[in-house]
Order: sequence, then C-alpha cells, then structure tokens
Amino acid sequence: MNPTPTPGSVPEPPAVVVVPGLRDHVADHWQTLLAERLARAGHAVRTVPPATGDRLSLDTRIDALAATVATLRGPVVLVAHSAGVLTTVHWARHHRADVRGALLAAPPDFGTPLPDGYPTPSALARNGWTPVPRTPLPFPSVVAAGSDDPLAAPGRAAALARAWGSRLVELGPVGHLNPASGHGDWPLALDLIRPWLTDPGGRAPVPTPARAATRPPSTRRREGPVRPR
Repeated sequence: MNPTPTPGSVPEPPAVVVVPGLRDHVADHWQTLLAERLARAGHAVRTVPPATGDRLSLDTRIDALAATVATLRGPVVLVAHSAGVLTTVHWARHHRADVRGALLAAPPDFGTPLPDGYPTPSALARNGWTPVPRTPLPFPSVVAAGSDDPLAAPGRAAALARAWGSRLVELGPVGHLNPASGHGDWPLALDLIRPWLTDPGGRAPVPTPARAATRPPSTRRREGPVRPR
C-alpha cells in the first residue's frame, strides 16, 4: 500500500526494482553496476533474488518479483533484462503497483529455438514463458534492444514494443547486452530511467536517450556463444 503524503510534504522518489534474467548474481553485469550506482546516490534499490527452487518456472519468478515489490512503500521503477523482461510483462497482467516506468532491455524470443546451452522452446512453454503477453502495459515503458541479439530475430523487439505500447530504443550491434557480448557498465540505462526517478510526483514522459549504447574502450567483444546472463 502506498503511503498518503501529508500536505506540503515532498514525495519520496521511486524505488528501483532490478529484474534479472535466468542468471545468478554477476558482478560485472550492467544491472548489478546500475544498482550499486543508484544505492551510492541514495536511491532505494531492490534486486529480485535468483531462483532457488525450480529455476525455469515462470511462476516462481513472478512470485519473487511480486514479493520484492511488496517490500516497498510508494512508487517503483522497474529495470528488467532478458528473461526478466518477460517476467515483468507476465507479472503486470496479474499484479498492480504504482509503477512509474519500466526499462525492458533485450527481450528474448522464447518461442523460437535458442543457441546451444539454452532451454528449448518446449521446455520454456511447459514452464509458462510462452505465449508472451501482447497487450499494452499499464505503465510507461521503454524497450531497448540491439540489432544482432542472438536470442531474438531482427524485428522481434520492435513488434513487442508496439504490442506493449512501449517506446523502442534501437541500440545497434550490442548482442544480448550482457558481459558475454562485451558489455559491462551501460550508462544509457540510467539516462533512460532518470526522468522517472526525478519526477516522483507524477509520470514522466518517456525519455529520449542522449546516446546509443557503447562498449567501454577497454572491453573487447568475446567470441563464442552468448550465455544467459
């Protein structure tokens, strides 16, 4: 339940809820680095913990997201990556919260065969991941996706953004936007959610990014299959 502000009080800024994909904690993942940066700046941040039981169960991950949001009072901003995007979209169908905005980065296509090492489409379907909801989200959102994501065919992210009513931010050749594709820190993530953080009294307009995603000069793209991080 959201607290009722007293007359003349300044609303608390939204808390940030980080929704990872099918991965454990990864220290150099941009979501981890963003959470640390926000916490140092004084923002309330919660990260949905990794699954400890049935790791492939969508219901388990929806319950974990719902439990994380329930620990917070007031509005939230969601920051999801990979399978965490699909967790967020499924969660939004059955749960209500004061979500000021959601960054949905690199949504995968779980309805088609994925690279070796990933679950099969049939296994994902049995665990509830597909079909993916294609109805408008009840909160503002930005879908950020690359042009060469090995987990989604070209055009897939754009189609999902249209279905969800999201603003699409095209990032160019960034792979799956994870350490395995040569990406650690991703400063654009903060740029994209900042309007929602700095307008706690209302819903900020969907931001326009100041720059495309860039790979740090010291980080080279790694060869080989992209892992689910």
